[in-house]
Amino acid sequence: MKHLFLTNRLFWLLGAFVLLFAATFAVEALFPIAQALFVLALAFIALDISLLFSKNMQVDASRQLPRLFNLGDPNTVHLNVHNQSGLSLHITIIDELPIQFQIRDFARRISLAPDEKQTFTYELRPVARGVYAFGDIHLYASTAIGLVQRRLRFEAAAEVPVYPSILQMKQFELRAFNRISQFQGIKKLRRIGHSYEFEQIKNYVPGDDYRSINWKASGRRGELMVNQYEDERAQQVYSIIDKSRVMRMPFDGLTLMDHAINTSLVISNIALRKYDRAGLITFSDKIGATVKADNQPAHLNKILQALYKEKERPLESNYELLYYAVRKLVNRRSLLLLYTNFESSYALERVLPLLRRINMAHLLVVIFFENTEIRDFARARAATLEDIYHQTIAQKFLAEKAQMVQTLHQYGIQAVLTAPEDLSINTINKYLELKSRGLI
Repeated sequence: MKHLFLTNRLFWLLGAFVLLFAATFAVEALFPIAQALFVLALAFIALDISLLFSKNMQVDASRQLPRLFNLGDPNTVHLNVHNQSGLSLHITIIDELPIQFQIRDFARRISLAPDEKQTFTYELRPVARGVYAFGDIHLYASTAIGLVQRRLRFEAAAEVPVYPSILQMKQFELRAFNRISQFQGIKKLRRIGHSYEFEQIKNYVPGDDYRSINWKASGRRGELMVNQYEDERAQQVYSIIDKSRVMRMPFDGLTLMDHAINTSLVISNIALRKYDRAGLITFSDKIGATVKADNQPAHLNKILQALYKEKERPLESNYELLYYAVRKLVNRRSLLLLYTNFESSYALERVLPLLRRINMAHLLVVIFFENTEIRDFARARAATLEDIYHQTIAQKFLAEKAQMVQTLHQYGIQAVLTAPEDLSINTINKYLELKSRGLI
C-alpha cells in the first residue's frame, strides 16, 4: 500500500458524491441513483488499482549523466523512460537532484503508449565546484481512469564532479584560433615590430609587410621573397588567483574567485596552444596551489585538477608572501596574470609597493573587477532626490576604480578593469596584445 497514491481526480469524485448524497435529503428519489453511482465508482477504483498493480505492468527508467559538469554553464541531463506494459500510461517523473541546486519542485509529466520509449532532457547550472550526488528516480504512473497512482522507484544514485568550465575553455580556444576578428569580443591585433622567432622565407604576396622583404633571397631567386615570423615560444604565463575574502562576492551566481578559476583554465589552454608554458599560483593568507609553468601534454589536466580543489578563505591576502613565493617559484621573466579585487584606493595603495617589486622582475597584469550592479544603478534614471545622492556615491565609486587603473599604469603595471562576465574575453585580449607588442 505504500506505493499506492490517490489522485486529485479521486478527491474531486468523492466531493461530488458528498454533494450528491447531500442533495438526496431534499430530493429523496436521488438516493438510489447516488448509491448506484457510488458502487460504480468503487468498481472503477478497484479496476484502476488492479491494472496498475498487475504483473504485466512494467516500466523502466534510467538517467544519463555527463562525465563531469562545467562550472557556471548549463549541463544537460537525459532521462529515459520505457513503457513495457500493454497500457497507455500517464507518468509524472520526479528526479532526486543534488542538494546544491536547492530545487524542490522538479517534476516532468509525460504520456506513453504501450511499448513506447521517450527521452527528455533538462539542464542544470552548478555555481560551486565539488561533487554533486544524484538520488533515485521516482515515477508516478496512472491509467486513463486516473483515480489512483502507483509509485515506481528506480535506484539511480550517481555522483558527478563539477569542474572549472571545460566548455568555456573550448569555446574561447575556437575563437582565439579562428581568425580572431570573426568573433565578437576578441580583437584582431596587428603585430608590432619583429620581436618574433624566424620561421621561414616565402614568396611575397600582396598584403605582406614590405619591411619583411629579404633582399638577398629576392636577388638570388629573381622574385620578391619575405621573411615569415611566428610568435616567440616557450614563454611562461602564470595565472595568480587571490582566494581571500575580497573574491567571495557573487556575480551571476558565481563568486569572483570562480570567475577567475574559469578564466585561468581558458588562458592556460590558449597559452599552451600557442606553445607557451602555463603555470598557476593561488594565495590568500598563505600560499595555496602551485603548478610550475610547463607545456607537457598532461600539463593542462594538472592545472585543471589544482583549480578544482581550490576553496576561498575568509581572510585577508598576504601580498608579501606572494612576492616571496614568486621569487622562489618563477625562475625567469614571465607574464603574471593576477586576479584580485580592490574595493578602494586605500586597498590598492597598501599593496602597491609589493606589486611594483614583482613588476620589476616580471610583466605583471593586475586584473580586477567592476561592480556591475553599482554601474547599472549609476546609469539608471534618478526619480527622487535620494536617488540622486545614491547615484552620486555610485559614480564616485566607479571613478575611484578607474583611477586605480591609472595609478597602476603610472607605475608601469598593466591593468585590466572588467565586468565578471567579460573576464575571459578581456584577459585573452590582453594576452594577445602583449604578445603582439613583443613584451613577453
